[in-house]
Amino acid sequence: MPPLRTALLQSSGRLGDTADNLKTLDEAAERAAQRGAGLLVTSEMFLTGYALEVQDIADLAEPADGPSARAIGEIARRHGVAVLYGYPERAAGAVFNAAQLVGPDGARLANYRKTHLFGSFEQGAFTPGDAPVVQADLGGLRVGIMICYDVEFPENVRAHALAGTDLLLVPTAQMHPFQFVAEQLVPVRAFENQMYIAYVNRTGPEGEFEFVGLSCLASPDGITRTRAGRGEELVFGEADPELLNASRTTNPYLRDRRPGLYASLV
Repeated sequence: MPPLRTALLQSSGRLGDTADNLKTLDEAAERAAQRGAGLLVTSEMFLTGYALEVQDIADLAEPADGPSARAIGEIARRHGVAVLYGYPERAAGAVFNAAQLVGPDGARLANYRKTHLFGSFEQGAFTPGDAPVVQADLGGLRVGIMICYDVEFPENVRAHALAGTDLLLVPTAQMHPFQFVAEQLVPVRAFENQMYIAYVNRTGPEGEFEFVGLSCLASPDGITRTRAGRGEELVFGEADPELLNASRTTNPYLRDRRPGLYASLV
């Protein structure tokens, strides 16, 4: 089975301008396809921007099958590239910090709602999701989805490992001074859970926040296969099923677990 070439779009787009961000996404999808990528991953809340007023987030929020979802489905279909994008989702009278995966044929494959909301800003703007493991099959891999703060909870990522996730997609809005998460924590999560993790960040100042970039694709052997800098960038890495299988054969973490000892965790 060939590796899944994955493009990481490190960009904050334009705050509050969905139309312009769709244009940026279209251009990135074209570039990704030209370089042989089968998957393009954006940052958290890429569709609208992150540092918005609560009312603006509510006003810009769309259903999972709304007009932007249809536009992104057409982008994916036209370029033959699957797309994972962050956006504010409106559903059942609530607004969620969400990420949706669209297949290369334009079909919606999976929609995830952030389960762990970071700080008073997110807790005031969003309702937390309640499904910790959301997955879809893509390019011969089982793909899982999280958003930003979620990956910092080891139980969350371990739940994905036990559910068979091969490639975990994590759109993020990682800000100063927490860049150690991108630099150190994400590769460790990939190693201890024997999976690939694509961690895709925003960049630069936005409202009261300073996003640090440093997007990466970390592999199950703990090696960072690609790493962006601090600015706007499209970087590429490969999620290789052969390396994944070899690493899982060698690494005993999941086999040597003793779940009976961990009951106190829940």
